Amino acid sequence: MEKMQDTFDPKPRKFIVWLFVVSSTIMFGGFTSYYLVFAASKGKGHGLVLPDAFIYSSLVIIASSITLVLASRALKKLNFSLQRNMLCITVILAIAFGVMQFNAWGSMVRTGATLVGNNAAISFIYVVSGMHLLHIIAGVGLIINALAGSYKSLPIAKVQYRMEIASIFWHFIDILWIYLYVFLLLNR
Repeated sequence: MEKMQDTFDPKPRKFIVWLFVVSSTIMFGGFTSYYLVFAASKGKGHGLVLPDAFIYSSLVIIASSITLVLASRALKKLNFSLQRNMLCITVILAIAFGVMQFNAWGSMVRTGATLVGNNAAISFIYVVSGMHLLHIIAGVGLIINALAGSYKSLPIAKVQYRMEIASIFWHFIDILWIYLYVFLLLNR
């Protein structure tokens, strides 16, 4: 067991996370490129006023990134209690983000903007926000993994590794959402 701890090398695992971040960036870049080509060929965008829930969820995800930064700082000071509290708040904010996404979709449906309709640009909103929500779910899994690591008697290097992986991924999906929201606002 002692020997296994000495051989813990986080670099290959971090590389996998970065690879996933890059591949997700390419995927969402492909989505938005498709949208631009589609909108240019049809001469129109989605034409919707985006639901207020999208702006509120943007604020919530920014707040969650702040709480995650506070959790990382607490870990650096070995203040595990504060780290756990900040991680729990981050998970709660992530759940709130997901609920707001469902509220936004419900608001769109009530206005007649459905996933399946005669405007593919509107379907695009559902697809990108839904794919982003799947990334949120994965991010919550990583945060819970970091939280569990702080409760176990793991070596500090592993606890820091879990925290770093969760932070990399969470900040990525935070920035990704801001990009998607601004993209949708500017390309109506």
